[in-house]
Amino acid sequence: MVNARDTLGFGLKTAPDAAPPEWRVSAEPLAYETALAEMDARAAAIADGRAPELVWLLEHPPLYTAGTGASAAADVIDARFPVHEAGRGGQMTYHGPGQRVVYLMLDLKRRRPDVRAYVATLEEWIIRTLAAFNVRGERREDRVGVWVRRPEKGATREDKIAAIGIRVKRWVSLHGIAINVDPDLSHFSGIVPCGVREQDYGVTSLVDLGLPVTMEDVDVALRAEFEPLFGAASASASASAEPKLIA
Repeated sequence: MVNARDTLGFGLKTAPDAAPPEWRVSAEPLAYETALAEMDARAAAIADGRAPELVWLLEHPPLYTAGTGASAAADVIDARFPVHEAGRGGQMTYHGPGQRVVYLMLDLKRRRPDVRAYVATLEEWIIRTLAAFNVRGERREDRVGVWVRRPEKGATREDKIAAIGIRVKRWVSLHGIAINVDPDLSHFSGIVPCGVREQDYGVTSLVDLGLPVTMEDVDVALRAEFEPLFGAASASASASAEPKLIA
């Protein structure tokens, strides 16, 4: 099947003289409410021209988030962790330690004001990052996110290794992607991940695939594959677990 997102073209670079986005890595798990507040404040500042774009790599404590297409009554099987309304597109997902979450606050108006092309480029970024570890990630026409085939589990079995959920406000993006590096995969069983109920579709991670990959390894690959698609970013910087909000 031909995937329509394959035809959109990948890449959302800014002009060569544009200020590069800040690249931030948070060392400690960050409360979800804190991340949402920071994203909203930073996105508003970017839209107003008061702050540079931001690519923010972090982890969260165990929690579930509900996108605008989620139904808590139908999609939460066992609310063993807090459930948060995310405000992003998509359905229910899990965040927790061992999962690399990347929030991108990018000015799509000056990059490429095309939401479908942005989502396709995020998928391509994940696919290229996984390829650095010899993992073949694939996009699907009927399912957003990145999937890997698991023939050892069955001829039609596929597992999701990365999720995408975004919001765009004043043409500035919020939320982003989540790649499963080594999370506790049993935590996904408390929900219907991304609304996918078919028995042939599960969830996996890089370590579950037998790869001894660290979070730092993934961060290096993410940075290397970001620039060909989005352009250069500023020097990496560590951030505390409680970032200062931009008013």
